[in-house]
Amino acid sequence: MRDNFNLKDLLISMEDLDATDVHLQAGSVPAYRIKGDLEKQYEYGPISDERLREIIFELLTERDKRTFDEKNTVDTAISIPGVGRFRISVFQQRGSIALAARRISNQIPDFDTLHLPDAVKKIVEFPSGLVLVTGPTGSGKSSTLAAVINNINKTRKCHILCIEDPIEYMYKNELAIVNQREIGIDVPSFKEALRYAVRQDPDVILVGEIRDRDTVEFALQSAETGHLVFGTLHSSNVSQTISRILNFFPHSEHPSIRRSLAAHLKSVVSQLLLPSCKEGITLIPATEIMFMNSTISRIILEEQDSKIVKAIRSARTEGMQDFELSLYNLVTEGFITKETALEQAENPQSLDMKLRGISLSEETGIIS
Repeated sequence: MRDNFNLKDLLISMEDLDATDVHLQAGSVPAYRIKGDLEKQYEYGPISDERLREIIFELLTERDKRTFDEKNTVDTAISIPGVGRFRISVFQQRGSIALAARRISNQIPDFDTLHLPDAVKKIVEFPSGLVLVTGPTGSGKSSTLAAVINNINKTRKCHILCIEDPIEYMYKNELAIVNQREIGIDVPSFKEALRYAVRQDPDVILVGEIRDRDTVEFALQSAETGHLVFGTLHSSNVSQTISRILNFFPHSEHPSIRRSLAAHLKSVVSQLLLPSCKEGITLIPATEIMFMNSTISRIILEEQDSKIVKAIRSARTEGMQDFELSLYNLVTEGFITKETALEQAENPQSLDMKLRGISLSEETGIIS
């Protein structure tokens, strides 16, 4: 049993094991996330709270240590020369310290390596507006946005301003100029970063996670004034995304927010990472893709959000797709098993029928 180890050793081992994450908890053995599952590493002994605090604090900056001492939580990113970069979340649970760390690829991903549908590439072409990438924690939102930012960096003569907490991928200027501001290092707070952003002459703004009313208002106002704004949200599909945004505001303000969304929201890409059965691919995204059109704009204005998915299904020629179509395509193209698809489907019976070549009319319910 290995007892004499440190956090750096555990992070270095992630690449050999093809692990995406490592979890450390006082009183438990380390666990790696491999192909989507947490695998406990019993060759290590359980870690005491005192020892875990020691090995974590070895890699934290003094600022991060102070933040943890004040808030019992700190999110940061660290680089290990010759190894790579890692996103670190240190937090307290049940009175003890714990850690979750994610490996960040040395290579900025592109759309093809992420196996995203071609339609997603359209979101980099908007001259202005708001684009949201949504999904649960660990669904690949950061990687998708990294691919978006780097694509724009390579293809547009513009200024890209990224507000990040923490910075994950490091961009090098290509056709564009990319400025990355890290909360707590380059600017005191997220609110301060938003306050000064438009004075810094950006064409494209990455606001990261939409976490409060201020961020929504900034994103919509910036989109309205001609900027292209990208952000993420913890929502599972397009209709839930609209609901989550509205929930930041009192009900009396919903009509004005709906008008702003109908006018300036350009696209929502909701995604979920699934285990792949294709050799050489560990995880692959299932996606719901919406591009704003007159039908969806009207649905949002009329508060008929439950009809959005039907409008998406009716607009496949515009590049849109719902999760059911995405799951269907992933199965038929050999990326995931039928069982995986049915487990994730909102309506497994409908997907199963489609995979067996049976179609069901939404209007009449008649099988054809």
